[in-house]
Amino acid sequence: MAILKTFFYLLVYPGLVFLIVYSLFCEWFDRKTYARLQNRRGPLHTGKAGLLQPAADLIKLFSKEDIVPEKADRIMFTALPVFGLAIILTSAMYLPIWNYSMTKTGFNSFPGDIIVLIYLLSLPTIILFLAGWHSTSFFSTIGGVRVITMFFGYEIPLLLSVLSPAILAGSWRLAEIAQFFQANPGLLSVNVIGFFIALAALQAKLERTPFDIPHAETEIVGGTFTEYTGRKLAFFRLITDIEMVVGSGLIATVFLGGFPGGIFSSFIWFIIKTLFVIFLLSVIKAAFSRLRIDQMVRFSWYILAPLGILQIFITLLVKLKF
Repeated sequence: MAILKTFFYLLVYPGLVFLIVYSLFCEWFDRKTYARLQNRRGPLHTGKAGLLQPAADLIKLFSKEDIVPEKADRIMFTALPVFGLAIILTSAMYLPIWNYSMTKTGFNSFPGDIIVLIYLLSLPTIILFLAGWHSTSFFSTIGGVRVITMFFGYEIPLLLSVLSPAILAGSWRLAEIAQFFQANPGLLSVNVIGFFIALAALQAKLERTPFDIPHAETEIVGGTFTEYTGRKLAFFRLITDIEMVVGSGLIATVFLGGFPGGIFSSFIWFIIKTLFVIFLLSVIKAAFSRLRIDQMVRFSWYILAPLGILQIFITLLVKLKF
């Protein structure tokens, strides 16, 4: 029975099938919300209210010709999208979504799993940099350099903000952090600053406006993805969608009290809280215009990082009193 439960967790819920389907739904939700905020209608014709448009786009990319540029490193160019997808799918397994993953005996729950999840979420950025670099295209190389430059800007603030709830909960296990705030919901307000830091950092990690600098079409055509076509480009799109779900799930776990209850109620809470985070990301996307790369790095180090340190300091003061 335990083996069947493990396979169900890995393959069905909250495994591969659920992640892919839900990530496509989240892309639709993001595009629809973003469009409405701009007084547009967004996806409309493919499926009811355009619900199947992300899936149709993915299928279209898989059916297109898959080209490898003559001067590109063929092995790396081909392997990187697959590695990136494998990494981001693995990271999702550490989200304490179901009560099975909330137990201390779960294979995917252990002290320090929050560090592992943050580490796994950082690897797709490295994949994007390598993808741009090994494309050997001038535009792709510039996009890759912008990716890694941004990485050194937002990663520290993201780490500081996410570790603040862990310090308050006195645990480095995601399940225990969620359980702590479920038992003490009033303490969620202590990490308000960290919540908004994490939102801004996740927006930058996903390379969404105003941090869409690495693939700015008006400047560098498509940046990292300029030379990618067909199923490889589809893999990168899927990586971005799943990363948005996992990042939103991480924020919901440590800042919004996780996903309490059994399999059904935890599913409902996961949907509600991740969509709430994605809604806020869409608002940020609609409210701001693109920053320059130097402005982004300066914003990260002069605003986000000091606020992250302030959040840690506030958390320590509260913990001493608590």
